[in-house]
Amino acid sequence: MSALKPLTIDIVSDVVCPWCYIGKHRIEEALKQVAEVPVEVHWRPFFLNPWVPREGISRDDYLTTKFGSVEAYKGIAGRVVAAAAEEGLSYRPELVARQPNTIDCHRLIHWAEAIGKAAEMKQRLMELYFRDGGDLTDINVLVQAAVDCGLDAEDVRRRLATDEDVALVSGNAQEAADKGISGVPTYVFAHKYAVSGAQDPQMLARAIRQVSAEINAQAAE
Repeated sequence: MSALKPLTIDIVSDVVCPWCYIGKHRIEEALKQVAEVPVEVHWRPFFLNPWVPREGISRDDYLTTKFGSVEAYKGIAGRVVAAAAEEGLSYRPELVARQPNTIDCHRLIHWAEAIGKAAEMKQRLMELYFRDGGDLTDINVLVQAAVDCGLDAEDVRRRLATDEDVALVSGNAQEAADKGISGVPTYVFAHKYAVSGAQDPQMLARAIRQVSAEINAQAAE
């Protein structure tokens, strides 16, 4: 019997989206349930808050602009914090002091993909933001995150100081928006089936099996 054709999974998400943080864990749990299915996972950029300037803004200003007030977010945050905890994840919104523009984070993920570490880079940045309240506008924080994932500190610092891959990342994010993706996380299977939202692992596992079976049946025809 010939080997199965790998299933491509494009995961469109942002590092400051709490449901993307939860969704990353859930898709990884789903993949454990379907270990027999070969997959190729690609992490695609999305800008949850494209209006935030490159240097970032204070968290209080961000919450006031987006939700009307800091207090208004507390009720929303409570539900997300609880959902994260159910997955064994820590979200501590009270620690976040600065809201970043995430283009540099997405550049790091793109660069990490070259050494097979995109998922690790994504996880490290999310942990820094949600769990530790890290300032993702601080180049030293970004460089250390990159080093933690096996990238070279001096190389990353030099590249971050340029516009390298800014257009590429922005273009990829725009492509997702042009395809109608407005909510994240969105999982795109085999470039044709999209599932939006931090779905349960069991549901994602079923989708992976079904689409894998379909593309392999087509390949056998």
